[in-house]
Amino acid sequence: MDYYGFMFPFQSFMALRQFRTGSPSGDAAGARLRNRFIARLSAGVLIFAAPGVFAQTTGSQGAAADTTDSTASSALDGDLFYQLMLGELNVFGGEPGAGYSLILDAARKTNDAKLYERAVNVALQSRSGEPALQAARAWAKAQPASREANRYVLQILVGLNRIGETLEPLKFEINSAAPKDRVAEISAIPRFYARVTDKKLAAGVVEQALGDYLASPVLGAPAWVTLGRLRVEAGDTAGVLDAAQRAQGLDAKSDGAALLALSLMGSKSPQAEAIVRKHLEGGPQVEVRMGYARALLDAQRYPEASAQLQTVTAQKPEHPQAWLILGTLELQDKKPLAAEKSFKRHVELAKSGASASPEVNRGLVQAYLSLSQIAEQRNDLAQAESWLKQIDNSDDLVTAQSRRAAILAKQGKLEEGRKLIRGLPEKSPADARLKLMAEVQLLRDNKQLKTAYELLLEKTKSGPPDYDLLYDQAMLAEKLGQLDEMERLLRQIIAGKPEHQHAYNALGYSLAERKIRLPEARQLILKALEFAPDDPFISDSLGWLEFRSGNMAEALRILQTAFQARPDAEIAAHLGEVLWVSGQRDQAMAIWREGASLNAENETLLETLKRLRVKL
Repeated sequence: MDYYGFMFPFQSFMALRQFRTGSPSGDAAGARLRNRFIARLSAGVLIFAAPGVFAQTTGSQGAAADTTDSTASSALDGDLFYQLMLGELNVFGGEPGAGYSLILDAARKTNDAKLYERAVNVALQSRSGEPALQAARAWAKAQPASREANRYVLQILVGLNRIGETLEPLKFEINSAAPKDRVAEISAIPRFYARVTDKKLAAGVVEQALGDYLASPVLGAPAWVTLGRLRVEAGDTAGVLDAAQRAQGLDAKSDGAALLALSLMGSKSPQAEAIVRKHLEGGPQVEVRMGYARALLDAQRYPEASAQLQTVTAQKPEHPQAWLILGTLELQDKKPLAAEKSFKRHVELAKSGASASPEVNRGLVQAYLSLSQIAEQRNDLAQAESWLKQIDNSDDLVTAQSRRAAILAKQGKLEEGRKLIRGLPEKSPADARLKLMAEVQLLRDNKQLKTAYELLLEKTKSGPPDYDLLYDQAMLAEKLGQLDEMERLLRQIIAGKPEHQHAYNALGYSLAERKIRLPEARQLILKALEFAPDDPFISDSLGWLEFRSGNMAEALRILQTAFQARPDAEIAAHLGEVLWVSGQRDQAMAIWREGASLNAENETLLETLKRLRVKL
């Protein structure tokens, strides 16, 4: 076995001695041994290169392994060759520092790029950042035109988090790229700085490095987009907007400018949305339009999102994700026929695709569940079950079987439905928990509240506390009129998991609903809002507390804001009652009708209308 096969047998050692001492066979045998060694060295000593630290390769590994670099060969005399051998033996023998010094010295003597690279990799392999930087800088100084040496310097500086020192290497990297490659080079810059801690400093360094390109008609837009991406990471919202505007000013068709603006949509920046809209006026930018639709969905601007998705499906009817999201919106908008068509189109496209990725499988499951729901709504239970049977993903079996159980319950076969859920396989405690929750939900939906409560009680009375199950048990206790038990369970949750905002909210709402201990109710609800300040359902509880406390104007303000943030039948019930009591009865009726369109079976809404003797 040769030297680089991890062994160095006696014969090889003797050949090395002959090579050094110049014995009769030394010239021929030594030359052969030297040439094999140099060939390995010229290939970057690939066996021992630091794996994946700063992955850079040059040239063809195969070609390098089969060809001897004649220049390197002539530069290596016997002593230098022996020095390299000793250096490698030190590395293999657990003394990388000594080996590094010998190899770097040889690199300086020969000015050989592969020896410099080997010295860098020896240091990186032994996690010695400073020596690696020293070797890379020595290489860059000896070969100032080498992009590979410069790239090592740049990446090692980034790895050492010495961001301020990366300016000159970064400028060299950009400027030395071929003109046809410069856009790609600029666009790749954020990857260099992806893991740095001081994102703001990184953005500043990159802005300086790109200074000569920011006004360029060709490179200006990509440069501003790159700078904007770094500003996104630095949390510089104003800077991101400025970069997007400048990029679009230089290139109205820049996808990057629009994508930057999309990243600001959550911050409710009207200027950002204007950039996106202007970009979309330029033609069928499908991916940007999909991103815009998702941003509109996040902002709960459903009609506008639906309009964008309809445009996508018209421009690119083979886009499966657009059909899936559009169908979801149509179903939410009470348009089951249109939704069914969209979901079926998604299934057709997803099943005809070349790959079955996790994302594709999730989309299919969602489509099957929705198609089953549509069939169930028109009382076609056989078709509903047929759609569910097509879900064969084990991760989604609980969801699918729960829906099938619900269909059985509608047919008067509740116990058969429970058996279906209980028969699901359990690969882990998490599976058992999911099955329990599915069975409890099935019982709750079918008004079997006592059975559901007892099922949870059996589970929670032993073992470590499961606070989510205890919360469900508390809510069932409330439905059963066991208010003291409900309060005991909620206080147990608060004591054991103080950040459980739903427990604070539920207890505060219960007190407000019964119009007792209102100061305590306020304290509990405000505590819940500390953990979830944007939760419209907790705001609904606060609004209802204000109503129960006689603060009509404040109650109306809070509930209107909550309903605007999350149109929901329960919030509609409370807002409508405040409007009704305030004498604004037409507005109350309008809100209640909207709530009924969202969920005509909501218990709070039905109870409110019955108590106030109102018919919609």
